Amino acid sequence: MTDAAARAASLLADHRASIDRLDAVLVYTLAERFAHTQAVGRLKAEHTLPPSDPDREASQIARLETLAIEAGLDPDFARKFLAFIIEEVIHHHKQHQS
Repeated sequence: MTDAAARAASLLADHRASIDRLDAVLVYTLAERFAHTQAVGRLKAEHTLPPSDPDREASQIARLETLAIEAGLDPDFARKFLAFIIEEVIHHHKQHQS
């Protein structure tokens, strides 16, 4: 292996280690987020509140788009990601009301 190839392999390993660490952060962060949204779902069910809140959802999407732009992340991707999470949260909230 050439010095350049060895250096590239080392950099690749470093990037992959960072990606693996960040994937773990994402998973644990999502787990914590869903624990809170599950609590919200139970609270909504106990007080017969609707499972979704379109005003809150729109506000959150706008907020996330702004954060994405500030972070240098594609805001369209951020919007799609949050929409997926919101869809899952609403699904959980509906289960609490069944």
